[in-house]
Amino acid sequence: MAKRPSHPNKEIEAAVTYAEEQGWSWVKVNGHAWGKLLCEHHDREGCMIFVWSTPRNPQNHAKQLKREVDRCPHKKEEENDENV
Repeated sequence: MAKRPSHPNKEIEAAVTYAEEQGWSWVKVNGHAWGKLLCEHHDREGCMIFVWSTPRNPQNHAKQLKREVDRCPHKKEEENDENV
């Protein structure tokens, strides 16, 4: 499997790395987005976040990415399954 390219902005790169550490995967897309992040539950109901290549405010975009990863409802389901 090929290594994912680094995002040109360091804050966004850190947010994408954070998402990967939480079990999310990165997928290349065509168009204005640099890529998209998919949670571990990537079927029809899984979470998906687009990572923009040149957002107007990179710091806010990085914060938004981390916030969306932390709010993923599937992470909570998996944690509850482990406690059963």
